[in-house]
Amino acid sequence: MNEQQATVDCEAIIEAVSEAVICDRSFLEEILVGVVGRGHVLLEDVPGTGKTLTARTVATALGLSFSRIQFTPDLLPADVTGTHIFNEQDRAFEFSEGPIFANIVLADEINRAPPKTQAALLEAMEEGQVTVDGETRQLPDPFFVIATQNPVEQEGTFPLPEAQVDRFLVKTSMGYPDETGEVELLRRRASRETTSPTVEPVLEPEEVSALRRAPETVRIDDDLLEYIAALARSTRTDGRVETGVSPRGTQRLFEAVRAYAVITGREYVTPDDIKRVAKPVLAHRLVLTPDATVNAVDKERIIESVLESVPVPTLE
Repeated sequence: MNEQQATVDCEAIIEAVSEAVICDRSFLEEILVGVVGRGHVLLEDVPGTGKTLTARTVATALGLSFSRIQFTPDLLPADVTGTHIFNEQDRAFEFSEGPIFANIVLADEINRAPPKTQAALLEAMEEGQVTVDGETRQLPDPFFVIATQNPVEQEGTFPLPEAQVDRFLVKTSMGYPDETGEVELLRRRASRETTSPTVEPVLEPEEVSALRRAPETVRIDDDLLEYIAALARSTRTDGRVETGVSPRGTQRLFEAVRAYAVITGREYVTPDDIKRVAKPVLAHRLVLTPDATVNAVDKERIIESVLESVPVPTLE
């Protein structure tokens, strides 16, 4: 699939999801960065803003198999990955696949499960496989996790392990709709008989795989590679940051900017692409110092200051 066709497909996906979800286009673009960039997306918002509906609608628009896992304090790793069950008829143990075996997995309220269960997703998200009782099993291809979480200060939540947060290509938020959007939400509800809106599939599974390969041909000049590296390195020297962006995070920013170039219809990356995706790709990877945490320093503000301090290369 060439970049032009990939851009057309991305636009069709955004239009389809917009028919069901009231949100800013920039929010949908950030989710698509995760899809096209072969990563995973973490949505953080208060309950009731439409996180679960967004995940379901994206899965439907992509035409992929979908599974939802409701994370709770008593959820076990085997409830996610699957387990071996004794078959009375065959007198043998056979593997029963868990809900992780789907193209798109909605990990709903992921921070309500204890860290041990959250960690069950680590191998799946990084390697596209799970290991159960010493046996490794491949997950469907493509495999994509959309996780939702409530703000960490809410009761009954566990902070995600830093290693797992680093596996998410993008962390974004829907926010509340404006007044016009909220009225439109009610108007759409009044015009249908079902409580939840539906959309039609836009792509076939093989087209989704081709779409995710499209960024490989996007051109990114050496000075922009140096710019990406400089941004990541600058986070490690900020006095408010205990642990800055890892080399994995640097690579994920590289993947994200190429994906964003495809979404916006270009065959090359610009400095503005890097600025556009820097916050949703880098901010959640920062670990603040205790003082910065106590003072409620905004991680996105740190990325903003990094963007202001690092010289921007000039395109020739």
